[in-house]
Amino acid sequence: MGKYIAGIVIFGTIFYIISIFNRLVVTKNRYINAFSQIDVQLKRRYDLIPSLVEVAKRYMEHEQTTLERVIAARNGASKQLREAHNNPSDPAIIRQMSEAENTLRGAISHFSMVMENYPQIKADTTMQNLQEELSTTENKIAFARQFYNDSVMEYNIYRQSFPQTLFATLFGHTRDAAMIEFEDAKEIQNPPKMAF
Repeated sequence: MGKYIAGIVIFGTIFYIISIFNRLVVTKNRYINAFSQIDVQLKRRYDLIPSLVEVAKRYMEHEQTTLERVIAARNGASKQLREAHNNPSDPAIIRQMSEAENTLRGAISHFSMVMENYPQIKADTTMQNLQEELSTTENKIAFARQFYNDSVMEYNIYRQSFPQTLFATLFGHTRDAAMIEFEDAKEIQNPPKMAF
């Protein structure tokens, strides 16, 4: 009888440890999948920005520095996204990507303010179409980022909870995942809108 109870306890413990391992894998894969949704939308935005700048060049001849700043920020953010794409579970790389995104958002915001001085841009049909696509993409980025951050929080809470924390390192889950954050919390809820 004692051997039978001991066997049940051992089997139950092994089953519980396996369930911890599986849940860590599921929650990690969930936030990595959520990152891939952000990846798609950010690439779409990066593809729109050069077209936006090309159209603006026709009207903003004296704003070369502003246009170059937008392109440089776009290229920097794109480079950081490629690195994050290759290792979305590295918190340092995700933080660097967030910083690059902050720089790009700042450049786009400045670009929008400068464009207010050029009312003829508002009448350009190509610019209006690009603005609409960019605005839609920004909304998709915001939703994808929220889903990613929710998935990261679920993973981190589970990994840090007891008794999972005892086994997480053993199973290769040595650090928390990083959320994608922007400097201004208000911007997360209200992504920048391109107003032309």
